[in-house]
Amino acid sequence: MTDDSDPTPSSGPAVPVRMAKGSAPWLAPACAVAGATLLAARRSRAARVLAVPAVGLAAGMAWFFRDPERAPAQGRLVSAADGVVQSIDVQSDGRIRVAVFMNPLNVHVNRAPIAGVAARIEHRPGGFRPAFDKDSERNERVIWTFDTEIGEVTVVQIAGAMVRRIVPYLSEGQKAEKGQRIGLIRFGSRVDVYLPPGVTPAVEVGQKVRAGATRLDRD
Repeated sequence: MTDDSDPTPSSGPAVPVRMAKGSAPWLAPACAVAGATLLAARRSRAARVLAVPAVGLAAGMAWFFRDPERAPAQGRLVSAADGVVQSIDVQSDGRIRVAVFMNPLNVHVNRAPIAGVAARIEHRPGGFRPAFDKDSERNERVIWTFDTEIGEVTVVQIAGAMVRRIVPYLSEGQKAEKGQRIGLIRFGSRVDVYLPPGVTPAVEVGQKVRAGATRLDRD
């Protein structure tokens, strides 16, 4: 199994972790409030009390919206999301759906599972049920269809209970490399990857995976 943490290398220069594109509407206000309460804390005991949760919230937002660098794993396909494999289901057309549930502690930047062209990007509005709930099939989602050397590969970003927006990073017709960032889902959610017929998954239900860094297919 693969750990979903992002440890800093024990030797050599540390690689900076950037903030996810699309995080500013949440991160900037949290940091501004934290900064204001810290300044006010120098003069007021009440402000010092407020500074603790404000700084904690800003730190939590920064952790949630972190966007670490990743080197793509070997193999044809890699995981599109950080999290835990929730289910692996064979579809009626022979494809295999690998569903990965992301909790609020996971990195929420999603990546292309394979190199290819984003032939279609479809946004479907919907509800905001918990991503692990069967009713989440009616949730807001963005459906990516990639034309690749092994055929069409579909990635579905599904909004969760707290989510109010999925932020795509690419437009239709753009080419993505394996492991390239394709979008952000704000807060807990799910990402499904549909493997083409004949491709056997290398992961199992309950396994922790990392976007770009965990191989998804078996030789």
